[in-house]
Amino acid sequence: MRRFKYFFYLFLFTCLNLAASNKHPLHVSTTEVSYNAKDKTLELSCKIFTDDFEAVLAKLYKQKVDLSNPALKKNMDELVKKYLISHLQLKANGKAVTLNYIGFEIDHEATNIYLEVEKIASLKSVTVSNTILYDQFDDQMSILHVVKGSIRKSTKILYPDQTFTANF
Repeated sequence: MRRFKYFFYLFLFTCLNLAASNKHPLHVSTTEVSYNAKDKTLELSCKIFTDDFEAVLAKLYKQKVDLSNPALKKNMDELVKKYLISHLQLKANGKAVTLNYIGFEIDHEATNIYLEVEKIASLKSVTVSNTILYDQFDDQMSILHVVKGSIRKSTKILYPDQTFTANF
């Protein structure tokens, strides 16, 4: 198992380094869902390359997109929220849950987006349906991590596949 993790992280690191150039050959996003037992919440974070994300937002919503411009922050928050809520769905313990948008931040070449699901008393399973950037690229790769305590379940989903279920 340790060897698998090593190669998985090596693969991820290589993908992210390749994608950091202006014309990155890979289209990849990462989503992590973590169960916070103390607060009884699911905490989500998505990492998407900013240039790809801005391109899909401009294409879909037909407006100027600049995620790093502080003067446009309020408008950009609305676009990011609208996009993520429609391209990322979760089921906890077999039931659809509502994602609450927290916000986003730019981190070098990537945009980190944060969401939360409240009132999850216990967690037996999480199903993630992810179509982030599917409307922009037909070679999109989504890397998903679901974490509960010390247990971490990870996978990669290649377009057109969308769903991953982690059982605990």
